[in-house]
Amino acid sequence: MSICCIVGAGDCNKFDYIKQPDDLVIAADGGYNHLKKYGIEPDIIIGDFDSLGYVPDNTNVIKLPVVKDVTDMFAAVEIGLEKGFDEFYIYGACGGRLDHTISNIQLAVSLVQKGKKCVIYDSETEITAVHNGVIELPVKPKGYISVFSHSDKCTGVTIRGLKYNVENVTFTNSFPLGVSNEFIGEKASVSVIDGTLVIIY
Repeated sequence: MSICCIVGAGDCNKFDYIKQPDDLVIAADGGYNHLKKYGIEPDIIIGDFDSLGYVPDNTNVIKLPVVKDVTDMFAAVEIGLEKGFDEFYIYGACGGRLDHTISNIQLAVSLVQKGKKCVIYDSETEITAVHNGVIELPVKPKGYISVFSHSDKCTGVTIRGLKYNVENVTFTNSFPLGVSNEFIGEKASVSVIDGTLVIIY
């Protein structure tokens, strides 16, 4: 499946993405510097360029106004959606300003709620979400994983294959019941009947 890979201006110390022929790579504002560092030319560069500090002299630049209702990252995702992509990898979305990190987690949630797949890759962490469904997790011999309710209430939450498992319970967004679980080297999954869960591992 082709990927829409978006790189923002946040921390991007780890970048193991390898572009495939049908993928779309978008630099969101300061993410352009990260891509240059890793020797990748983006297909599209978009932003108001407040974090980059200049407008790149490229033919594939979309200049956005500084005053707008969405972030540069949201605008980049909208391009990916318009071009029909169903799977999104997002880098440079964490670190720096906490408000932008939270905004990008909300962005991942909005994609999953539209039936798309989205993973935010940070240096040591991956963030994704599941909405009214199930997500299979990578098999890891060890490591922490936390599951949070993004909805006011998530019902029918089932977690299997981790150190602490639950069956058909309710999570809320005001109590961190799913924090600090652990991988144990088994095939694991998280499912929810009604609601949206954010998964950080």
